[in-house]
Formats: sequence, C-alpha cells, structure tokens
Amino acid sequence: MIVSSSGITLGENTANGRARKEALVAAAAVESRPTSLVSYRSTGALIIVGAPKTALAAAKRLHGVLRCTVVLEEGDEGDGPEAAEFPPDVTVLRDKVIQISGHLGQFAVIVAAPPPHGGLNLLQKLGSQRTHFDLVLDLSDPPLIQDDLPPFGYYSPRGDAARLETTLTELPDMVGEFEKPRFFNYNPDICAHGASGLTGCTRCIDVCPANAIISMGEEVAVDPYKCQGAGACATACPTGAMTYVYPTVADHLAKMTALLAAYARAGGSAPVLLYYDAETGRARLEKFASQLPEYVIPLEIAEIGSVGMDVWLAALAYGAAGVFLLPTFATPKRVYAETEAQIEYSRTILAGMGYAPRAVALLEGDDKDVLSQLSAPPGNAIKSPAAFAVFNEKRTTLRLAIEHLYAHAPEPRPEVPLPAGAPFGQIFVDRGKCTLCMSCVGACPVGALADGGDLPQLQFIEGNCVQCGLCETTCPESAISLAARYLYNPEARRASRVMHEEAPFHCVSCGKPFATQKMMARMTEKLQGHWMYKSGDALKRVQMCGDCRVRDMFNAEYKRPETT
Repeated sequence: MIVSSSGITLGENTANGRARKEALVAAAAVESRPTSLVSYRSTGALIIVGAPKTALAAAKRLHGVLRCTVVLEEGDEGDGPEAAEFPPDVTVLRDKVIQISGHLGQFAVIVAAPPPHGGLNLLQKLGSQRTHFDLVLDLSDPPLIQDDLPPFGYYSPRGDAARLETTLTELPDMVGEFEKPRFFNYNPDICAHGASGLTGCTRCIDVCPANAIISMGEEVAVDPYKCQGAGACATACPTGAMTYVYPTVADHLAKMTALLAAYARAGGSAPVLLYYDAETGRARLEKFASQLPEYVIPLEIAEIGSVGMDVWLAALAYGAAGVFLLPTFATPKRVYAETEAQIEYSRTILAGMGYAPRAVALLEGDDKDVLSQLSAPPGNAIKSPAAFAVFNEKRTTLRLAIEHLYAHAPEPRPEVPLPAGAPFGQIFVDRGKCTLCMSCVGACPVGALADGGDLPQLQFIEGNCVQCGLCETTCPESAISLAARYLYNPEARRASRVMHEEAPFHCVSCGKPFATQKMMARMTEKLQGHWMYKSGDALKRVQMCGDCRVRDMFNAEYKRPETT
C-alpha cells in the first residue's frame, strides 16, 4: 500500500500501481507559486436573528464570549429563556430584518423603517458608533442570505439541530485575525462583458455560487472577501480574463506533466486522472481509495470547479487516457451545472476528432457507482504525448492541446458543431442588412472583427471569436448571428475572411472613397425630407468626404454677400 501526499491510502499491486506511486512522488516535488492573501478581523460582535425560543437559547450559550444582539422574529415563545434574564451587554429587540450583506467582520444589517426611509442600518438605529457586525447567526426560515456559498462569518443552520450545535461550538473561535488565499486574477483588457454600454458575456456572474461578482458596465468586479475560490468563474470565462491562481493553471499543468511523465517512465499505461477537492472530496475518496483501479491517479485541488477545458484537454494531450471529476454533496449547484456544460463542449470537440467522449467525465451516483465508472477504462492514451509549454493564457493552452490531439486524431473531421454557449464559433452576416457601419468592430473585445482599412470590408478571424454576442447586440441593423462550432484546421481558424464588402462611394468633389454605396443611398434617402437638407448644396455636402465638406462650407460662407 502507498499513501499519497494528501494522506490517502492507495493500492500498489500491479505495474500501474507502482508507476502511480512514482507519479505522485514526482507531482509532490513540484512547487506552486503562492498567491496573495485576504485578511479579515472579527471582534466578536454577533447578531442572532430568529424566533424567540431558538434565538434566545443561542444567545444564552454565546453571550459570555461574544457580544450578542438578538433580533426576535415572530414565532413560538416556547419555554426558552426570557429577554430579562440577560445582562445589559446583550441587546434584545423585536424588529424586521430585511437585508444582511457583507462578510466576516463587515456585516451590514438593515431593518424595516417607515417611509421615506424604507430601511435603516440596525446599529445606527440603536445609536451605536459601529455600523457593522462581525458575525451572523441566522435562524430565520427562509434564511436572509441564500447564496450557494454564503459569506465567511455567516451561519444558517436552517433548522438542523446537529448543524446548530456545530455552529454554536464554532462561533466562539471566530474572534481575531483571519486570512484566506486570494483565489483569482482578473484582466479587464480581454474581458468580453460589455462595450459601449451594452452587455455581452455574463458567464462569470452567472456561475459564481458566492455572488461575489457584479457588473461594472464594460467590466466586472470581484469582491475578494466574498469569493470562496469555487473556481467556476475561471472555468466559464471564454477569454481567460478571469483566472484561478490557487494554484495558477501553469503551475498546475507543470505538476500534471511531471506526474504523467513519471508514470510513463515507470512503465504505467493508460493513466486516468481523478480530481477531487481538498475538503469533502478527500473525505469521500478516503472511503474507497484502496479499491481504485491502479491506473487511476487521484489529484487533489482546492475545488473541482477550478479546472476546466484547458486543463482537461491538455491532460489528454500530455498522455492521460481520461480525466474524471469527483463531486460531493457540497459541490455548489451552479458549479456542478457549469462543469457539466464545459464537459459537454469538451466531449463534442473530442468526438469530432474520433476520440472517446467518455475521456472526460463528471462522476455520478454513490460510491459504488463511482467505482463502477472508474473500473471501465475510457480508452487508450495518445501514443505521442505533447511537450508544449503553457502559460496562464487559457485560449493558448486550449489551442495547443486541441491542435496536438487533432494531429494524432483517429478520425479527424474538418469541423464540429458545438452546443449553444460554447466559447468557439463563427458569425453570419446578412449582407442585405449590413451597411458596414463597423459598430461590431468597435464592440468586439477580442479582435475577431476588423475593418478592411481603405476598403469597405468587414473581416472576421474565427480563432479569436469567443461567442460573447457583443457584435450581435451592437449591430443596429440586426445583421449578425452566432453559430458555435470548432474549426480544427489551424490555418483556416486563424485566417481573416471577408464577411461582407461593397463597392465604395467616392467623394463627389475629390473622388476619394469614404463610404459605401448602400450607406450613402440610405443616408440620402433619410435626409431628403429634412428641412436642413432642402437645398441641393446641403445634400451634396453629405456626399463629400470630411475635408471637402469643410472646404465647401467655408467657401460658401466666404462668398456670402454682406448684409446691412
């Protein structure tokens, strides 16, 4: 038997088992760069919200070590302690809490107030110099914060007696200075969230189980205090603007390549990577780890949602036969759903090259079902593992991985349609509607669209497109539509192709091309009835380039006879 670096006992009865041991040793020797930290400070100011019986009973347990404020809601008085039993430093009141927001050390509690206020900060209403509580024990039903991952310092046992007891035991320890990793980096320069006041990609906002990401117009903002490192934002991000840094993708892939190389050197065959998270995933895996097939190599990560297509497909390119992910009861619903979607994109791309789609899978069912799925090998590993170096650039890693897999594909196809929402694809332009106004070019955040320079052309590079939809939303003529697909040929994917072009319209004065025939025809048609363009000279100026238009207006003003 061998013990992994995370303390899990594994079998060592075959050549694959012995190779797995060498692989895990090699992976453990690869160090990851540390991320920065986020700090919290709690002085023990606790607010308890709930029905009188349970709320006052909780306060009785905690008031000696925490400064308690109890807000009683409507409920059965029962046989719990009376408010009069508490010392003066415990505040007990009846009020209606309408909102709780914030995080450990900084919780704002808003209670109902008559018009015109609507809501007031509870501590300010009580005349306190403080404005925030440090901790929240929410015993109300439904809870006041319903995020899949509530913020640190917020506890909501939701009627579960065992969880309430655990919470009451843990709360006294939540006083002092605390730190956690900063799990993400964000690069707004390549974010596809918005442009010119319009909204495009919202994937990171939609999948965050902690609701830590909000729109800021053309960018997003992440609250590092609410972020709990679920990682789905980075997995869902089509451009790589949001990246996971605990560890970085480059560091993780360095560990993975060392692991797979050591496994191959030791004589192992068709390795399958099994990702599990460091908390509930480890506890689940420990129950059946000794029964794992010895070609299955467990890999511990902070959260299973933190690895996505770039990691999975790179693993297959580096020589893994399969990549499986082990969810648990604690996997947030949004993370689970996004992982399923990303697996579907990956499987479709793999199927388009002739690989077994089951090479990437989210394991389902109970432990017995999981073992059954792991006991059915997904297929053979690629015969010529890749050796490309990777950086923290999602699209580059994906491109290199897919190109290597395609070069060795058993049944390659030129392209494959992808499910809607996939971050690869093309656009279609209705040439009858498009006026070549180039609004889409200005909106595109990734350089997939470009003008033709001196020529009235709209050009498109499919390899850059992330299907964010900003071009479609921006187009004033509704001339653009999206189609998700993967085009395997790298030259065709990177080539610029003309989506629409027209004969240029030449300045009626100097002959310089400055617009299109269609655009000028539409503009002339719309302006003919306008009072400012009743004169032939004014309408003629519309058909001039900018320089000639200014020159003509100046000459007309200069020649105008003086009036007395």
